[in-house]
Amino acid sequence: MNTKVQKGEYMDTLLRSKNSVFSTKDIALLWRDTQTTASQVRLNYYVKIGKLIRVRRGIYAKDKSYDKYEFATKIFRPSYVSFETVSGMTGMTFQYYGNIFVASYVKREIKCDGQIYSFVKMKDSILANPMGVDQSGQYAIACRERAFLDIVYRSKNYYFDNLRQLDWDKVFEILPIYNNKKMVKTVEKYYKQYQINK
Repeated sequence: MNTKVQKGEYMDTLLRSKNSVFSTKDIALLWRDTQTTASQVRLNYYVKIGKLIRVRRGIYAKDKSYDKYEFATKIFRPSYVSFETVSGMTGMTFQYYGNIFVASYVKREIKCDGQIYSFVKMKDSILANPMGVDQSGQYAIACRERAFLDIVYRSKNYYFDNLRQLDWDKVFEILPIYNNKKMVKTVEKYYKQYQINK
């Protein structure tokens, strides 16, 4: 059944959703609404009466406690949380980075609600490959092995504090998606260093 959401149910539809952040496209899909002007008027009304928060142009949140990672992956699509954000979460690096690092098709730095989002440009073939990217939640996030490889792809001489967290079989399984011979040598160098230090 593909019927349009009835009047009075629009806000309930958003509140029932597991998402905390919505793009205008997400909302149009939830509301099954093809009339963008009507949707925009409705969204402006909900923002005006305080039922929704406009976080950024075209992106809305249920409230101020929205998920920052979910928001980060809505700004530019396709994208996934990776790099120092994941390496810090998983203990590969001990230095704190306040930025949220996101793999994307553009290189940008955006500040919103006091949070800095750093978008790192990746080749389309890498960005589109789901290997090592968990997409089961409300946003896509790299596993520690994919984040490690993303960092090596971006920075050839990066210092990692702890590589014992990595599943090296998984690292070498994901590595071919980068299609980069120099990177293979760099990863092998990190692996040898890991074997010496373990």
